[in-house]
Amino acid sequence: MAPQIHDLLALFSFFLSMIVALMILRKNLKKPDSIPNIPPGPWKLPIIGSIPHLVGSPPHRKLRDLAKKYGPLMHLQLGEVIFIIVSSAEYAKEVMKTHDVTFASRPRSLFTDIVFYGSTGIGFSPYGDYWRQVRKICNVELLSMKRVQSLWPIREEEVKNLIQRIASEEGSVVNLSQAIDSLIFTITSRSAFGKRYMEQEEFISCVREVMTLAGGFNIADLFPSAKWLENLTRMRSKFEYLHQKMDRILETIIDDHKANSRTKEGQVEGGEEDLIDVLLKYENSSTDQDFHLTIRNIKAILFVSIYIDCLVKSCM
Repeated sequence: MAPQIHDLLALFSFFLSMIVALMILRKNLKKPDSIPNIPPGPWKLPIIGSIPHLVGSPPHRKLRDLAKKYGPLMHLQLGEVIFIIVSSAEYAKEVMKTHDVTFASRPRSLFTDIVFYGSTGIGFSPYGDYWRQVRKICNVELLSMKRVQSLWPIREEEVKNLIQRIASEEGSVVNLSQAIDSLIFTITSRSAFGKRYMEQEEFISCVREVMTLAGGFNIADLFPSAKWLENLTRMRSKFEYLHQKMDRILETIIDDHKANSRTKEGQVEGGEEDLIDVLLKYENSSTDQDFHLTIRNIKAILFVSIYIDCLVKSCM
């Protein structure tokens, strides 16, 4: 009985210290009501803010119900973080088109800072000269019709392999969702790397783990000033572990491309440059004297491109 009482007291002390720490922290925060021109929003509780309003039904239905009461432009406070919720086409156009530059930057987080090399990938870097230059590279050299068509042999080969695998398992149960998911990751990684690598499966596994962690709930994101929560939830150590594994793999693949620069071995099937080949041209400003990429930038762009491509295709 004594050990059980000891455990209960330790658990109680832990939660009590957490509540006290958060209450002290909250006193130093700027209250949403003091922010000028903030949209209306529902009532809030100390520390957790508007979180109770999202409990129960799916979040999109809760937000719909709240929007009916507080209007198409409202605010929610989740922990320390204030969110502005837009729920009408008119306001969405104002945010995403009319004033798109004002809202172009994404908020930085533990996830983007660690996994995406200080948020330097195109999907998470702040709006500015660097973002515009990287976007230009992607539009001109990576997303052109010629580039997309050059990757057709890879897509055709991998789809053919998938069909053959399914045919070879005739009479047995096939997890089609898992097979298609694997197909998407394989096509994306081959398009970026140019060929198959021994580390490709390990890299794909890391991407899946990152997507799972990033898509889950992380209380540290709601209390960004409480850095100790990152260690308490072990999210920092998990992201750092996956980042180190992926960084090692990307380093190996980039070194291989450098060693086989402009050779058939280091290029995509058909003699076309792959994503890494294109990005390496900008490492030493050989293409543009006013702009260059570091190896960290190249890794960030490479991983973000694969991550977002896989994320979008997985949602289709």
